[in-house]
Order: sequence, then C-alpha cells, then structure tokens
Amino acid sequence: MITNQNDQGLKRGMKARHLFMISLGGVIGTGFFLGSGMTIHDAGPAGAVISYLVGGFIMYLTMLCLGELSVAMPVSGSFQTYTTKFIGPGTGFAVGWLYWLGWAVTVALEFFSASALMQRWFPHSELWMWSLIFAGVLFALNALSAKAFGETEFWFASIKVLAIILFIILGGAAIFGLIDMKGASSSPGFTNFVSAGWFPNGFSALFVTMIAVNFSFQGTELIGIASGESENPEKTIPRSIRQTVWRTLFFFVLAIGVLAALMPMAKAGKVESPFVVVFDSIGIPYAADIMNFVILTALLSVANSGLYAATRMLYSLSKEGMASPALGRVNKRGIPMNALYITIGVALLSLLSAFKAEKTVFEWLLSLAGLGAQVGWIAITASQFAFRRKFIRDGGKVEDLKFKVPLFPILPLFATTLNLGVLISMAFDPAQRLALYLGVPFFIGCYLYYYLVIKKREKTAALQRKAI
Repeated sequence: MITNQNDQGLKRGMKARHLFMISLGGVIGTGFFLGSGMTIHDAGPAGAVISYLVGGFIMYLTMLCLGELSVAMPVSGSFQTYTTKFIGPGTGFAVGWLYWLGWAVTVALEFFSASALMQRWFPHSELWMWSLIFAGVLFALNALSAKAFGETEFWFASIKVLAIILFIILGGAAIFGLIDMKGASSSPGFTNFVSAGWFPNGFSALFVTMIAVNFSFQGTELIGIASGESENPEKTIPRSIRQTVWRTLFFFVLAIGVLAALMPMAKAGKVESPFVVVFDSIGIPYAADIMNFVILTALLSVANSGLYAATRMLYSLSKEGMASPALGRVNKRGIPMNALYITIGVALLSLLSAFKAEKTVFEWLLSLAGLGAQVGWIAITASQFAFRRKFIRDGGKVEDLKFKVPLFPILPLFATTLNLGVLISMAFDPAQRLALYLGVPFFIGCYLYYYLVIKKREKTAALQRKAI
C-alpha cells in the first residue's frame, strides 16, 4: 500500500454547501424513492406523514447534540472519537467498527443496485461490469481530495433535490386541479386522507413503520464525520446542521404528503416506485426513465457518501490506536489512502456474496448496516450529555460554547431515550430483528476484544517504555 510517510493530516477544504449536500447524500436514497409507498400502505396517508414528522423530530434532537460536539471538537472520527473520550474507549471501539462495517457493506449494496438499474437501458450487460465501473469512478473521486468528493456529492445530491422539488410542485398542482391526471374526472384533493382515516391498520402499524422511517433519516450524521475537513467549522457546521434538518424535513414530509394524496393506500404498497406512478399519471413523458436516472444518481450518491464516511471512520480508529497505524497515514492530498483501499476492498468482497446468490450472508451484513447507524445516533446523544457534564466539571462556562444544546440535560437524555426506543423496537419487526441477533454479539465481541487484546497490549507497551 502506498502511503506518505510524512503524515500531513486531513485537509480542511469543504465548504458549508458541501457539508449540507453530503448529509443529504446519505439520507435521500432508495428507502425514500422506493420504500415510501410501503410506508403509506402500512401506516395510512395521515399515519405516514406523522411517522416522518416524528422521525424528523428525533433527527433534529440528535443533530443538535452532534452540533455542539462537532463545533467544540471538529474531528473526522466524529461520534466514535467523542464516545471514546467521554463514555469509554471500549464502547468507542465497538461503535466505530460497527459503523465502519455498516457503511462498507452499504456501499456494496448501492453498487449492486445501481448495476441492476443500468440493465433497464443495457439489458444484456453484466452486473459485475457496472459494479466495477461505479467502484472505480467513486474510488477515484474519493482519492483526489476531500474537496473533489464534496463537489461531486454536491451535484449528485442536487439532482435528487431538484427531482423532489419538481415532484412536489407538479404533485401539488395535480392535487388542487391545476393539472389533470390520467383517468381522473376531477382533482383528487385530500380525499385519500379522509377515506383512509388516521390509523387504518391500527396504532401498532404506525409504531412499526416509524422504525423504517427513522432509518431513512440516518445519514445526516455524516456532517460530523466531514467536520474534520471543513473550512471554518465554527460557522459551517451549525449552518449545515440547520439547513439539513429543516430542508430534509421539508422534502420528506411534503413529498410523502403529496404521494399520500395522489395514490390510494392500497395501491401504494404494490408498485416498485410510487414516484414513477405519480409522474406517469401527471403526464410526464418518459417518467420511468427519468426516475430510473434519478434513483441511479441517488444510489451512487449514497455509495459516494458511504465510502467517504467508512474511510474516515477507519482513519479515526487508527488515530485512536484501535486499528493499524498504516490506516491513519495520509498522502500529500490529505487522503487516508490505506483506509480507502481497505474500505473499497471490503465493499467489493461483500458484493461477491450477492453475485454468487449467497443471499443469507449478504442479508446478515446489511442488517448490521442499519444497526450501526442507529447505534451511532445513540452514541451522539449520550456523548453530548457526558461531554457537557465534563466540560462544566472541569470549570468550563456554557456561554463559551460556540454552539450549545438548549434545555440541558433534558434534551440529550430525551433524545437518547427515543433513540434507544427505536433500537429496542427493532425486536418487534421481523425484518429488523436479525440486526439485533447479529449486531449485539458483534458489539459485545468488539468490546471484549478491546479490553482483552488492545488494552492489554497498551499496558504491556507502557510497561516496556517505563523499563527502558
């Protein structure tokens, strides 16, 4: 592996617009474009909107906690570093490795799914060929510089955002009768909300749906990971967090509201992409091809963000003494190339399991991906609580913090409770239960490995230094 022996550290080249779009890149993906119809089908039109509002509220509380930590300590390891410093190194070790594995496997899934989309236009092409092409392009972009990655993610995410804005405008016009829908004698208005009722499948259906909705908001924490390479973090991080929270809520809630108004509840869960159906019913030519392109962009955007996040997490683990020192070295452009090599390698190895039809192994790894993100959110809120207590105990003044969480300690404790509730509620969803079966032993295994191997090694090294 080629590295620069003179480690110059990560470069601060990202602007506020890069941070904002990076967080959107991790959030707006296939779960939103493809899975939103199932949310409407299970929770009902009004229930789906409520689910996204509640999920957005949890995201808002979590991002407030991340904002205080990231401005006070703008490091690339983000919540892994904060967990190590303010909760415990064993917990930080387990959180970091679980989060890294989750994103590395997610990158593999995005490559595979993007390759499948390409077969719409090139039906006789091989999936592995497109996967290698996408992997090569995103690897090159991540290897250039943090700024090059940020600029690419800005344009990737921009396409998704523009598609959603267009959908909201055209869908809103159709709701109020400004645009005629195919096969409809009158504008639909909000009759779907009235006919279906608040909770047509019961309140328990809303509860289970909120689990998936909360996962759809995850990716916003990438702001914290990118903070170590942002220009003027005291200004860019708070601005990016505010923009991300409110604009994500705006895009998600309005788009879901439009979908729920235009698609009957029973039909919403039976189509591959409700966005394609609505665009087609409004009369947008080549609706399927347009959305195929938008979803392709969304997949590559998530893969791009995931590759960046996993690489920086591995870099942070190395700097904390929790991974090989080689993974913490950077080249002249400030890129931790060894960490990037390992991450892209694991992503491609995970991809092989899907090509060989060994779906069980791949599903196990993917279940860890969702768990890793949720554990990351719990780590953020718990670390902010521990940080503030230590800051005050050490004589710090709250008014000196450039960005601070209000209503301390109520807000971080409430946010931690809500995130723990989402984690526990995974046990009630058969599709998510596997994550607990695999993730809990993995987390405990990492925790034990740290104290039985790494901690013991550190003590031995310290004794040897004293003897010298």
